[in-house]
Amino acid sequence: MTANIEMSRNRLILVTAGVMLTLLLAALDQTIVGTAMPRIIADLNGFDKYAWVTTAYLVTSTVTVPIAGKLGDLFGRKPFILIGIIGFMAMSWACGFSQDMTQLIIFRGAQGLFGGILFASVFTVLADIFTPKTRAKMQGVFGGVFGLASVIGPAAGGFITDNWGWRWVFYVNIPVGVLGLALLLAFLPYVRSKATWRDIDFAGAFLMMAGLVPIMISLSNTSTYGWGSWQTLLPLVGGFVLLIGFVVVEHFEAEPIVPLSLFKNRAFTVSVIVGTLSGFGMFGAIIFVPLVFQGVLGVSATNSGTLITPMMFGLIGASILSGQLMVRIRDYKWLGTIGAAIMAGGLFLLSEVTIHSTQVQVTTALIIVGAGLGITFPLYLNAVQSAVEKRYLGVVSSNMQFFRNLGGTLATAIFGSILANRMGPNIQDQLNRLNLPAVFKSNFRLPKGAGGAQQIFNAANLAKERASLPVPFRPFFDQAIVAVKMGLAQTMHEVFLIALVFVLVTLVATVFMPSVPLLAARRQPGAELGEESPVPDAQPEAEAAAV
Repeated sequence: MTANIEMSRNRLILVTAGVMLTLLLAALDQTIVGTAMPRIIADLNGFDKYAWVTTAYLVTSTVTVPIAGKLGDLFGRKPFILIGIIGFMAMSWACGFSQDMTQLIIFRGAQGLFGGILFASVFTVLADIFTPKTRAKMQGVFGGVFGLASVIGPAAGGFITDNWGWRWVFYVNIPVGVLGLALLLAFLPYVRSKATWRDIDFAGAFLMMAGLVPIMISLSNTSTYGWGSWQTLLPLVGGFVLLIGFVVVEHFEAEPIVPLSLFKNRAFTVSVIVGTLSGFGMFGAIIFVPLVFQGVLGVSATNSGTLITPMMFGLIGASILSGQLMVRIRDYKWLGTIGAAIMAGGLFLLSEVTIHSTQVQVTTALIIVGAGLGITFPLYLNAVQSAVEKRYLGVVSSNMQFFRNLGGTLATAIFGSILANRMGPNIQDQLNRLNLPAVFKSNFRLPKGAGGAQQIFNAANLAKERASLPVPFRPFFDQAIVAVKMGLAQTMHEVFLIALVFVLVTLVATVFMPSVPLLAARRQPGAELGEESPVPDAQPEAEAAAV
C-alpha cells in the first residue's frame, strides 16, 4: 500500500467528505444508542441482559480493529472500508428489527465487527491520501468529528427515541452510510496489492480473538461477579494463556497481525502506552461524572448529560488546535506532555468535588480534562504514522485505536469495582457519624451500588420516601441523605485520584517520546523496523491547499 495517493483537488475533497461521514457513522452509533437503552429494555423486557448490549459491541469492535488494520495493509484500504460500511448498515437495520434482547445482542455484536473495520480504516485512509504535515491538521479535524459525535449523540438519541421510536436510533445510520458509501465507492482510489490469501495470519487472528474475547468479557463483568470469582478469573487466565500463544506465533509469522518488532520503535511503544493510559482518564470522566452530577450535586439525569457536553467541546477545540500546532513547532512532542499535565489537573479538580461544589466547578474541570485529551489524540497517531514504514500504516493506526479501547475497558472494570466495593462502607461511615436514632436507622434503606445511588437521588423517589415517614423522622431523613451524598463524594474522590495516578504515569511516558519528523519516511536499506533514523522521503505536498 502506497501512502499519499495522487488525486485532484475536487476528488480529494469528496473522498475526505466520504471518510468523514464514515467516521461519523461509527462514532455516532457509540453514543446515540445509550440514550435509547432504557426504552429498549422496557419494550423488549430485557433488563437482566442490559449490559450485554454494550459489552457485545465493545468486545467485537475492539478485537476486530488490529486484524482489519493488517488486512488493509495487505489488500488495500478501499475493499475493507466499503465492506465495513455495508455490513454496518445491514446490522443497523437488523438491530432495529430485533424482536427480543437476544436478537439485539447478537446483531449488536455483529455490528461491532464491522464497526471495528471502520475504525481501523478511517485514520489509515487519511494517511494514504494526505502528506504527513497536512495529515496532522486533518487528524485534528477528524478528532473533532469524533468529539462532535459524543456531543450530539445523546441528544439525538433522546429526540429520535421520543419522537420516532427507539428502532430509528439504528435505522438513522443507513442514510448516513449510503452517502458515505457512494462517495468512497466513486472517488476513493483502489491501490492493488500483490498479497494473496496465503499471506493472511490465520493462526494469529484466531489466537488474538480467542484470547481477547474472554478477557474483555471478564473485565466488563467484574462489577457483577467481583474480581475473585471464577466467572472473572477463569476467562481472564485462559485469555492470557492464549495471548501468550499469540505472541509466540507472531514471532515466527512472515506477515504478523502485530509485528513484535514494532515495539522496538520507541515512538510506537510510547504512543501505545500514552493511548492506553489516557483511556483511563477519558472513561473515568465520561462514565462516572454523571454520578457526581446526579448523586452528589442533585442534578437531574437530563441536565447532567447536558453538563458533560463542555468536556467534548474542550476535546474538539484542543484536537483541532493540536493538529495545527504540531506542524508549526519543531519539538511538537512536548505538546503531549502539556496535554497529559492538563488532563491530570482536570482530574485533580474532579477529585476535590464535594457536596458544597457548584456545577460550574465540575464543568470547568471537565473542560480541562477534555482539552488535555484533545491535545494527545491527533499528536501521537500522526507521530507514530511518521515513524514507521508505509506498509505498516494500517497496523500502527489500528493498534493505537485498539490499545485506547483496551485502556477504556480496563478503566471501566477497575473503577466500577472500586465504586461497588467502596461506596457502601463510605456511606455507612458518614451515617455512623450522625448518631441517628436506632429506630430510624433500622428503617432507612441504604443504596446498593451505583445504580442504587442514582435511584435514591431521584427527586420523585426522595419526596415519596420522605413523605412516607412520620413527621418527627423527616429531619433525620434529610441528614441521612446529606450523609449518603458525602459518602458518594468520598468514593468519587478515590476513583478520580486513582485515575489521576494513571494519567501521571502517562505524563512521565510522554517525556520519552522521540522527535519524529513529520515527513513520509522510509528505512535505509537493511535497517530494522525498530530503528529510529527515518530518511525523509521526497514526497510533494501539493494537496496541502486542497483542504
